[in-house]
Amino acid sequence: MTELLLFVAGLLGGALNSLAGGGSFIVFPALLFSGVPPVLANASNTYAALPGYVSGAIGYWSSVAGYKDRLVLYGIISALFGYVGAELLLVVSDEQFSLVVPWLMAFAVALFVFGNQINTALRARGGERRGMKALGAVLILSLLAAVCVYGGFFNAGLGILLLAFLAMAGMTDIHAMNGLKLYISSIVALVAVARFAFNGSIDWYHGSIALVGVTIGGYAAARLAQFIPTLWIRMGVIVYGIGMTGYFFWTAYFA
Repeated sequence: MTELLLFVAGLLGGALNSLAGGGSFIVFPALLFSGVPPVLANASNTYAALPGYVSGAIGYWSSVAGYKDRLVLYGIISALFGYVGAELLLVVSDEQFSLVVPWLMAFAVALFVFGNQINTALRARGGERRGMKALGAVLILSLLAAVCVYGGFFNAGLGILLLAFLAMAGMTDIHAMNGLKLYISSIVALVAVARFAFNGSIDWYHGSIALVGVTIGGYAAARLAQFIPTLWIRMGVIVYGIGMTGYFFWTAYFA
């Protein structure tokens, strides 16, 4: 039953990671329920998510074609700051960070909902002045760096935060946003997993069972997403993001 639970949780988590993010909120609790200690479960969850991120990014690759100019810069930032986040996990407890997660999630959902309007307002106020445009670029990339630190540390909720970042960066095509989200997630997870593996912080047996499900679910959902109306996916992201935020507030402060 434990193996079946982890596999099904992986299928559902992989699909969510491709469509809206947040699959870790299914896989991580499943690992805990299977008896994996919290820190190992956290690191093992990142390991299980990695192939799903990669397969999902491949599934969305045609949608990312128009944004290839961003891949190198986003990739470098993701690798550097994803590693920083992984290092933090090895020195900071999950209990301490759990108090901050709800506020990060609330901020991320707000950015996703209003990101395009905020971005348009900032561009209008800045006009064509190069200094303002440069400042805006620095702020946007700083936001990406912070999100990658979070992803390397905790991973759960990374998809919502990345979608919020991409909305702030001026993107509106939800399929391209999902593709870039998965591309960045893949790099962050790869670097973090390498660091966790070196430290012996991964439960390879339980994590591998979830990994198989996540990989299948992520790729299948990415392929099917092309047939789902953009508005449905966007509304789903918002509703799911609000639900996750409420869940984190409850577990951190009331449970």
